[in-house]
Amino acid sequence: MQLVDSHCHINFPDFQDRMPDILQNAADNQINHMLCIATSWENFPDVLTLARDHAPISASVGVHPTTEGGHEPTVDELLSAAAEKEVVAIGETGLDYFRSTGDLTWQHERFHRHIEVAKRCNKPLIIHTRAAAEDTMNTLRDHQARDAGGVMHCFAEDWEVAKQALDIGFYISFSGIVTFKSAKAIQEVARKAPLDRILVETDAPYLAPVPHRGKTNEPAFVRHTAEYVAELRDIPLEELAEATTSNFFTLFSDAAELAKRQSA
Repeated sequence: MQLVDSHCHINFPDFQDRMPDILQNAADNQINHMLCIATSWENFPDVLTLARDHAPISASVGVHPTTEGGHEPTVDELLSAAAEKEVVAIGETGLDYFRSTGDLTWQHERFHRHIEVAKRCNKPLIIHTRAAAEDTMNTLRDHQARDAGGVMHCFAEDWEVAKQALDIGFYISFSGIVTFKSAKAIQEVARKAPLDRILVETDAPYLAPVPHRGKTNEPAFVRHTAEYVAELRDIPLEELAEATTSNFFTLFSDAAELAKRQSA
């Protein structure tokens, strides 16, 4: 059995000097790959270095919708970074009206650039949306994000939003939130979404699943999320693991090629 943590931030300070343990804990829980996500132009080099130094890790490039104060990369700069062989995705990107307020024209413009980059380099998008589901989905449709594909990361919306994402070819990724007792709407989505269109993730160091809720999350804990989703769907963990791993490497095809080269 193999699992993939489709979204983590193991470049963050929480994991400083812990990488050998993080990787061993992941291996002990049969997590064979991790996608480390950039949230700013400034932390992208650290993400890329992790992917270069550790075979089970791949990288994304992008600027989180709530990141302010750093360099705003151009389309050409993002395309240049995306050309690195370890970079398999664009993002995370999207819209966030919960943490950001006021005139958010800059957030929309950033989102548009990321979609353009994803389409031009043929790498899927990693979408963050919070308190902005309607505008996020409208933007994805209006800017033909279907052409790049992608995933709704850390999905925390209802079935109606999930259907819209599925209708434009996107995948749905479940984090530890799905294990929380209050997450009834997300659990409904985890039951209903097609098995060939779902992923699991940690969003480490955030959102640790039950039974580690409140602790620093890490890729090894994605197994708990997978176990919970398998239970919701009344299928064996092995079936859920096989599906989500296959889905990951189908969506992030560059990660599949990277894994082949690393194992050769």
